[in-house]
Parts: sequence; structure tokens; C-alpha cells
Amino acid sequence: MSNERPNEIMHAYGWNPNWDQALSQQKSNIQQLSPARVVAQFSHSYNVMTESGEHSANVSGKFEFNATSRGDFPAVGDWVMVERLPNENRSVIHAVLPRRTAMIRKAAGNVIEDQIIGANLDYLFIVNALNQDFNVRKIERYLIAAWESGAQPVVLLTKADLCEQPARFVMEVETVAPGVPVHFISALLGQGKDDLNAYLKPGVTIGITGSSGVGKSTLLNWLADKELQHVQGIRENDARGRHTTTHRELFLLGNGALVMDTPGMRELQLWDANDGWQHAFADIEELATQCRYRDCKHDHDQGCAVIDAVNAGNLEPKRLANYKKTARELAHLARKDQLGTAKASKKTARSKSNKSQTRPNRQAFMSEE
Repeated sequence: MSNERPNEIMHAYGWNPNWDQALSQQKSNIQQLSPARVVAQFSHSYNVMTESGEHSANVSGKFEFNATSRGDFPAVGDWVMVERLPNENRSVIHAVLPRRTAMIRKAAGNVIEDQIIGANLDYLFIVNALNQDFNVRKIERYLIAAWESGAQPVVLLTKADLCEQPARFVMEVETVAPGVPVHFISALLGQGKDDLNAYLKPGVTIGITGSSGVGKSTLLNWLADKELQHVQGIRENDARGRHTTTHRELFLLGNGALVMDTPGMRELQLWDANDGWQHAFADIEELATQCRYRDCKHDHDQGCAVIDAVNAGNLEPKRLANYKKTARELAHLARKDQLGTAKASKKTARSKSNKSQTRPNRQAFMSEE
């Protein structure tokens, strides 16, 4: 255990006065532990960067017992408080410091549970390739999650060497991503790298996300000027990528920036992202304030400013359709989450009730006889 201030290693990995303040608000027993940053996550273990270098780590039994959801467990990018085991390159995680930002998605499957993609990100690079994978609707979906996370989204259109007019696609994305920087790049041609230097500052944490095959690992290697991740090709018939990255990992680049690579996602399932949805579709939300009726469905209602914008060619019908689709998805998820919470509460109440009921006193029955 340690009372020492975080050393140069911790500052290189993003520790700053804000984290000193966050730590000062924790319980005294937590403050006696050492800070570390989660740099890799596997199925049931982690790699953390400590004051003495990189350690393998697991959560304590108490931590696991108290965790109520998947999202309570550490994620890559988290600052955690650890007990460094003497004479070993291992640590035990006892606490997670409150996250500044977190990209969250719904976990795969039918279980209503959150999954942290990355924590304490300053920027989120949303990567889409300028090949058959290019999909504006998919970018909109990632923007919802990005705005909800609290990180600043940046859209990167990779493989610009495969496209004759990449600037045209930048303009197309800019129409659905107001206020979001959009860049086209080509690692093959070394094109657009200077545009990214503004984000690559010491202590700044950047997450890279997108589908398989869009060039996330290639981008990481290109930014690092060395091969940090193995790269595989894509299937030529449909531009589908093969999974190169199998786990989330945070890398410290030579320029001091921290870049997180993540496995490709076939589909990004949203999680509790109403604020992000409103931000991603801020143009439609603004138009909606001009509708005649407050509960306008933006369908065939008279006096609908949104439909008027579609008819005037100022709003793409597909963007409006995606706005409605994701609204329905989030509402459906909220209903399922509420139902699951209600069932869990009933189950807990039933369990407590059963425990409070004492077994019949055999001796009492015998005396009555």
C-alpha cells in the first residue's frame, strides 16, 4: 500500500490534478491504496499500469461480491485503486474511481445489461472505410453512443486511396454530424496524418471504434509509427473484415498520446442513450420545436416542420427514418429495463419476506397438545 503521490509513469498514462481530487473524495481505506490504469481487459483478468510498471490483476472477492452489474467491473481506461502484491508483478483491484466519460453499449444477447467499451476517453475516433463498408446510418448510430459517452467524437474515413473523391463523402458525413470533425485518411498513402496531430497530445486518451475491417489496427500502427497490432486483410467480395483485435487495449504512443484499440463490432446495440440520441439528431430536434403540435409524430401531421423540411429537400428521408428507428429502439430498451428492474425488486422482496418468516416452534405445538 502507498501514500506516495503518483509518479511519472502514472502521469504519462493520464493521471492529473483532477484525479487527485477524485481520489481525495474516496474513503480513507481506498486512499491508502495505489492508483493504476487498466490498459488491457481479458475475459476474467486485466493488465494494469502501476507506479512500478505493468501488472496482471484481478478484482478482490469483496469487489466481485458487491458488483451489481457488468458495468461495475473495471474497463480499459479506468483508473483503479490496487494493492500491489510484494515481490510479484501482480495487483488486486479494490475500487474503480468515478469515470469522467464512458462509451457504453448493450451487451450481446437477450440479457439487458451494459458493457463498457472504454472509459475516461477524451476523443472517440469513429472509423468507417471508404469502400463497401461506408454507411452514413452506421456512423449516426456510433455518434449517438459517442455523444452519450461524454467524449468528443471525431469521424475518420479510412482507405481514402480506394475512393476517387473522398472529399465528397466528408461533406455527406458532415451533413449528419453537425459540430463533429470529419477527416479522410489513407495509411497506405500517408494521407491526412497531419490533421490528426491536433488530437495526439500527451496524456490525452483516444478510443478507436468501428466495424471489423475498417482499418482500426492499421490506423493505430500508423499513428504509432510501428506495428503494435497484427493486421489482417478483408474479404474482397463484401469488404467484411476479419477480427484482428481480440481484446481492448490501451497503448502509449511515442508522442505521449494514449490510444485504445477495440475489437470490431458487427452491430452497435445502444444503451440508455437518450441524451446522445438528441445530440446526434440535434437538427431534427430543433425542427421539431417548430411543429404545430407538441406531440407531433413527424409522419403526416399537419404543420409538421420536420416533414416540411423533408419535402423541401432540406432533410434526408433516410435520416428521419433512422431518427425514428433509434427512438423506438431506445424506448423498447427502457421498457425492458424497467420490467427487469421491477421483477428483480419483487424477487428481492419475496426473498426477504421468506427469510423473515420463522419456522413453526415444535415445542409450542407439543405443549398445546
